Amino acid sequence: MKLVTFRNGNRRTLGVHMNHSIVDIVEAVKVYAPDAPIAADIMELIRGGKEALSELEAYMNKLPVEAGATYVKAEAAIDWEPCVTEPQKLICVGLNYRKHAEETRSPIPDYPILFNKFNNALTGNNKAVTIPTVTTMLDYEAELAIVIGRRAKSVSKEEALEYVFGYTIANDLSARDLQRRTQQWMLGKICDGFAPLGPYLVTADEIDNPNALSIQTVVNGEMRQNSNTADMIFYCDEIVSYISQHMTLEPGDVILTGTPEGVVLGLPKEQRVFLQPGDEVTVRIEALGELHNVFIAEEK
Repeated sequence: MKLVTFRNGNRRTLGVHMNHSIVDIVEAVKVYAPDAPIAADIMELIRGGKEALSELEAYMNKLPVEAGATYVKAEAAIDWEPCVTEPQKLICVGLNYRKHAEETRSPIPDYPILFNKFNNALTGNNKAVTIPTVTTMLDYEAELAIVIGRRAKSVSKEEALEYVFGYTIANDLSARDLQRRTQQWMLGKICDGFAPLGPYLVTADEIDNPNALSIQTVVNGEMRQNSNTADMIFYCDEIVSYISQHMTLEPGDVILTGTPEGVVLGLPKEQRVFLQPGDEVTVRIEALGELHNVFIAEEK
């Protein structure tokens, strides 16, 4: 399934993408089978595990999805929220594509390089991202994101993907001047809105091989990144297993798996033009859709 979170009035609601429309689960249950034990929030669904997901799937198989139904929304009219709303952890992997390491003249890492973002960085599809005045070097980074489905501690590589709920698209926005101010990268990664996530959370059963997906970034209509997750140094199963050896992963935790070549930082200095107010960035990943954001100046 393709799951979404969107805002309906003053509430967030879980939606399911069907027939080029979005089914509002809260509204659907009011109309059809009001006593159905269906999760209506993405975090509730993820934490409910396979049982909650199976219940939702069974419900959707019976639900009549027809144009004009009060619970069927046009996708173009959706007020998107991040597809995972309250992860306990946002863990990122740096320099995880060979060609990206090469373009930034960095050594191929022996172990996954981990850093973090926080929930303040989350934003959704089609949301405006403010460029803070503290940076003049804002860069894009297309990334495949893994969403954990059940508690994982010290899991093997062979079983690691069994702990994955699904996959989505992320843009690991990076203020390069802040990132390189010290030896720790975190400052350049954690500004408000620096982790657009979505539009869909695609359940793991729909992705045969997360390490064989095309991944692209388009800036103002120009292709900037064009690669495949096959270029990862550490694959998804290795990443989940490695992190779980050091900390317990909880349902809803999000892992950003790194970016391919084509970022602004990888260009010769004289060719670098970082993101500016008015720029539009679209990140595409095969089978996961397109994540679109526009950038605006911070009000002084």
